[in-house]
Amino acid sequence: MAGVFEVEVDGVEHDHGLPHHDEPHQLDLSKLSPEEKWRVEHARMHAKHEGHAAMHAEMVLILIVTLVVAQLVLVQWKQRHSKSYNLVTLFQMWVVPLYFTTKLHWWRFLSTWFIFSVITAYISFRATRKPLACTTPRLVYKWFLLLYKISYGTGIAGYTVVMFTLFGINLIFRIKPEDAMDFGVSLLFYGLYYGVLGRDFAEMCADFMASTVGYYSASGMPTKHLADNICAVCGQPILVDVSEEGIIENTYRLSCNHVFHEFCIRGWCIVGKKQMCPYCKEKVDLKRMFSNPWERPHVMYGQLLDWLRYLVAWQPVIIGFVQGINYVLGLE
Repeated sequence: MAGVFEVEVDGVEHDHGLPHHDEPHQLDLSKLSPEEKWRVEHARMHAKHEGHAAMHAEMVLILIVTLVVAQLVLVQWKQRHSKSYNLVTLFQMWVVPLYFTTKLHWWRFLSTWFIFSVITAYISFRATRKPLACTTPRLVYKWFLLLYKISYGTGIAGYTVVMFTLFGINLIFRIKPEDAMDFGVSLLFYGLYYGVLGRDFAEMCADFMASTVGYYSASGMPTKHLADNICAVCGQPILVDVSEEGIIENTYRLSCNHVFHEFCIRGWCIVGKKQMCPYCKEKVDLKRMFSNPWERPHVMYGQLLDWLRYLVAWQPVIIGFVQGINYVLGLE
């Protein structure tokens, strides 16, 4: 017969409506239901923290002050030394989730993270070589463009699943709301995380390539002479005419009449940050020719990306710093 159970922790008794036993302090949790286990743990937590209101208020004050100071420091760092700030943020965006997902055994995320890291590390290695290979701008652009499309599609799919779940459409397919919401939020996180990470790695590769890529001399004269049917970036033949629609990629002709493979000239202009013809050095109007997939489409999306960087890269560091302060001051 069920009775009232009193949990005694550190001399404090708590009544939580659990089955009665003669020795409450020697409770066998393995024989309790999940709800009863939660009640016991809840009682123990209350007993442990009873009378610590002043300590808790001090800990909250430390947290708020640390968050404000950290935000001011990060803003000043970003404004004064943006390059080092971006590199450190990128590194933390890359490695911080690895620690938590390994600890939580999220193998699906670890698998995708490993594949992304291996390919991106190879691409980044190629982008930082001196002298830069002719095919590298094309390779860099194609990989980060593919990553952008995959992450964008995944994010849209996740957002759609979340909205369908909120409107109850998942019930039509007999899917539990919690399962549908978990799936949608996971897709949304994957899309945003790898979208931001790929965008930042593309920016880093672009900075390296912009300082090393070049196919002309200091005087502005080309260092090599190419035929009309040869791409001036990669040096490979052009198989599709400018007026034709290509199956894999098209051919572009600049205002200087030099022709290039689509991915080669995009990699040169967008990823390589070059606003001139790679052969004759004539100025190129990039905004008129190409749309950059890494451009911020509007202010709200840019703020969302900055918030995600802060949440993934800096929030765990700040919380760890707060924990260190509490430990030094003897707060629990």
